[in-house]
Amino acid sequence: MLRRVLAILFVSALLAQSCGSLPRFNDQRPNFLIIVTDDQRYDTMQYMPNTQKLIFDQGVTFSHGYITTPFCCPSRASILTGMYAHNHYVHVNEDKLKFPTLIEDLHANGYYTGLVGKYLNSWKGEARPEFDYWVSFFGGTVPNYYDPNLNVNGQWEKKTGYITYLFRDYVIDFLDKATKQRKPFILLFAPNAPHAPFTPAKEDQTLYTDLAPFRPPNYNEADISDKPQSIASRPPLTEEDSAQIEKTRRRQILTLVSLDRSIGEVMQKLEETGELDNTVVIFISDNGKHWGEHRLDTKSTAYEESVKVPFAMRYSKLIPTPYTEDRLVGNIDIAPTIYELSDTKMPDTVDGMSLVPLFSGGSDWRSTLLLEAWPDRGHWTAIHTEDSIYIETDNDLSEFYDLTADPYEMDNKINDPKYASIIRDLKSMLETEKQPKTSPPADNQ
Repeated sequence: MLRRVLAILFVSALLAQSCGSLPRFNDQRPNFLIIVTDDQRYDTMQYMPNTQKLIFDQGVTFSHGYITTPFCCPSRASILTGMYAHNHYVHVNEDKLKFPTLIEDLHANGYYTGLVGKYLNSWKGEARPEFDYWVSFFGGTVPNYYDPNLNVNGQWEKKTGYITYLFRDYVIDFLDKATKQRKPFILLFAPNAPHAPFTPAKEDQTLYTDLAPFRPPNYNEADISDKPQSIASRPPLTEEDSAQIEKTRRRQILTLVSLDRSIGEVMQKLEETGELDNTVVIFISDNGKHWGEHRLDTKSTAYEESVKVPFAMRYSKLIPTPYTEDRLVGNIDIAPTIYELSDTKMPDTVDGMSLVPLFSGGSDWRSTLLLEAWPDRGHWTAIHTEDSIYIETDNDLSEFYDLTADPYEMDNKINDPKYASIIRDLKSMLETEKQPKTSPPADNQ
């Protein structure tokens, strides 16, 4: 009987190998595909119909999805660790991450691991040992989307072509290799779109020439005297400023068009390998970016344009019916979710919460989320609820916005008696939440 079973397994393995895949035997843990875009606003999914259809509309869309530190390197460090920035100590793009990541832990727990795209701004692009497959570039920004220098599995090579399509091809190559493993995989796919220099693909350069000017109520806000002085001192946007913002906006959108096309092909490849239904697909951006709101064209603020991002997860075994989740979630929740679903021991340094209970209607969930950042204009911390935000900027004016009545955050109610008790409670929560739980890494002390 044993010989017969072994013979059947041997033949099955040969057949699977001839078809390009190998059986996983008893390891039924899911795969993970984490897509992290770069500087993508929450209100741009209309320009990504493939991604909307294949990920958002097939799983859960998080309507209150936030980045706890809206800046590239700190945000990505939080995705990789599940930790707040004040606990992993990556405050700005130049800081190096010294804490272990979920990739290291899953690699040690039997996963085939890969990265295609941007890692951390403070990383020089060389392959890291916890990744079985590696394609990246130096630091956080490429000079042009065409003909980039890439580190491919340890070797620097100048590649010919458009970076989004090159990354797509490497993702497909990774998936081909992953299906030949006797283990599940985790891939961090981190395209640089729509980050500066936001170079459109040549075939897309004539698209969206008729975009209407972007003019929400808080665009070039007339009165910003109720903002912290570091913002209130900004002069009104000029016509030249507005023209540049519109140019940036259109070019960002155009880079999303080619990325959306590429994600569609990646999802098709997942289906062709037979792994789509056994793959947790997560889509998120590392932060948003202002397009003139409050006279700003930056990121790293506590305002919605900077901290709120497109965020969705597809996994039919856990989320059989697509829906929108309105509860408050953050980038720090990705790591604990993956730890739980991969049956991997989670470090006690994790600040986030596994999203899994939400999908079964669990009621025990957070009502507030800490936000924080260390921009040049001054360190700030905030407590965000589903319908309000309280912000403290060091040595500057504090802010409170009722997002139900004032979704564009134009009327700072910090001194309004109507909100005094709410502000007092949120201030107390903030004092507790922003206290470090870890010590700085030795070489940062």
